[in-house]
Amino acid sequence: MQKKVAKALLSIGAVFFRPEEPFTWASGIKSPVYCDNRLILTAPEHRVTVETAIAETVKKEYPECEVLMGTSTAGIAHAAIAAHLLDMPMGYVRSGNKDHGRQNRIEGKLEKGQKVVVVEDLISTGGSVIDVVDALREAGAEVLGIVSIFTYGMQKGIDRLAAANVKNVSLTNFDVIAEVAADEGYIKPEDIARLIKFRNNPSDESWIGAAE
Repeated sequence: MQKKVAKALLSIGAVFFRPEEPFTWASGIKSPVYCDNRLILTAPEHRVTVETAIAETVKKEYPECEVLMGTSTAGIAHAAIAAHLLDMPMGYVRSGNKDHGRQNRIEGKLEKGQKVVVVEDLISTGGSVIDVVDALREAGAEVLGIVSIFTYGMQKGIDRLAAANVKNVSLTNFDVIAEVAADEGYIKPEDIARLIKFRNNPSDESWIGAAE
């Protein structure tokens, strides 16, 4: 499944490697990879692959799940489609409370004690998804864990998830996508080491130009 999802994401440019011309994140960090899993929604064939994989992962890893909750905004559509496949309720968690109406942060019906799985599109340092988990726990939900489409596998994210005592299962990950990208000709085989060096320490820019 990991390689099948990786091929899908690469083919539509949802994950795009550019080690020779790094992207600059909002934090200022130079990155050889760009990720936009919203593109999955506009590619029906690959959307079926990804959403089916999310649904199957929920059934396998979290068989007690009662409700799916998407992260705002990128996880909402994926949670909705997977919940439809599973015939399961869904909702989503805003990044903050609304400033009008009932001032909800959690949208959709959620009962105290319900068993919830969070659907996230990607995990890097883990901060935003843990914030969602905390909000659900504060509302009385039992968060079984997370299903994410893609994870960088950064140590900071791994440590944060462990500290929050929350399980994450990703459909695919940085290492698998880098391997598939090399096999499929998106990058050079020698670029893999540079990509892994970035992943292991994003603030160290010595990987830039290392293959030249």
